[in-house]
Amino acid sequence: MPQTEKIVPSMSRGPLREVLLVFVKVGLLAFGGSAGQIAMMRREVVERRRWLSDQDFLDLFGIMNLIPGPSSTETVIALGYWRAGWPALLFGGGLFILPAMLTILALAWVYVRFGALPAVQWVLYGVNPIVIAIVADALWSLGRAAVKSAWLLLLGVTALGLYFWGVSVVKILLGTALLMGAIALAESRKNKRQAAFFPMAAVTAATGAATAAAAVPFTLTRLFLTMLKIGAVSYGSGYVLLAFLHHDFVRHLHWLTEKQLLDAIAAGQITPGPVFASATFIGYVMGGLKGALLATVGIFLPSFVFVAALFPLIPKLKGEPAARTFLDGINAATMGLMAAVSWQLARGAIVDIFTAVEAALAFLILLRFRINAGWLIVAGVAAGCAVKFMAR
Repeated sequence: MPQTEKIVPSMSRGPLREVLLVFVKVGLLAFGGSAGQIAMMRREVVERRRWLSDQDFLDLFGIMNLIPGPSSTETVIALGYWRAGWPALLFGGGLFILPAMLTILALAWVYVRFGALPAVQWVLYGVNPIVIAIVADALWSLGRAAVKSAWLLLLGVTALGLYFWGVSVVKILLGTALLMGAIALAESRKNKRQAAFFPMAAVTAATGAATAAAAVPFTLTRLFLTMLKIGAVSYGSGYVLLAFLHHDFVRHLHWLTEKQLLDAIAAGQITPGPVFASATFIGYVMGGLKGALLATVGIFLPSFVFVAALFPLIPKLKGEPAARTFLDGINAATMGLMAAVSWQLARGAIVDIFTAVEAALAFLILLRFRINAGWLIVAGVAAGCAVKFMAR
């Protein structure tokens, strides 16, 4: 039976400068999408700096998965707010996004000037296996905190299976939330307690199916508002983001071609930081530097607003006895989803003996030593480039 012990946030306050340095570092080194970013983040704030426990980190990440927008970015924003208050919410989140934005801005400039993205295969060949090792290390540690019983293990495995069966992330998390809410309600009644109320941000959006026959005239205002809408209603990974961007910018507005959209998503995937920074690429292609800045602000602004609005409720939510049951279920499902995404990443990253050995060695190093994962990223870049150069 799920446990219902009371949990209390344990992170102490710290200097703003430390928070900013940590998040800009994570933004510079966090390859591998949301899974890689969360793994790198956990390595920095739980293991190396001990800002909070694995359990508190897991709870926070689970809650961030329940609101629209990029969950890894929202976890950064929430951690900053928790550690150093409002300035860290704004600047910590902004510095996490900044490296991705600047890197993609450079790629977009090259793309507009030469019509293609620069070759990055050498870098990714060495980096991706390291990312897999970092994610595996995070899953090992967070999984032990999340899977407290056979029931929660079953829930996590079910989430993993549903993901591979083609069920959307939103439906899996919503189904888990409803199931665990019902269990928590039943336990509250059984114990003759008042049922806990779980405040969650619920956002629904209706999008029209019709598309215009001709392109809608481009304006910076429409660009900003479209990105703002996407940031406010999109759940899940970069693949979900692709569907939203395709509907608005290819089918409805006719501002992008299919190829341009895929190139924009590729730019977000081959650079560190959030894949949502693909908005920077789209904005630059359509509206130059102003378009890039407006698109970036538009797609990330809702995340800052959602976290600022929800965060004051988190301590109260976590303090309810039945909330432990609810969060345990969400955390188990989240670990199952993270494992599923990690498996997909591993299939693309481990392509030969070298990458398999590199990933295994990095994983063993992370388990044995509290090494800065950034050094492993740098070593992976160097090793991958060296192997590719010698194979020419």
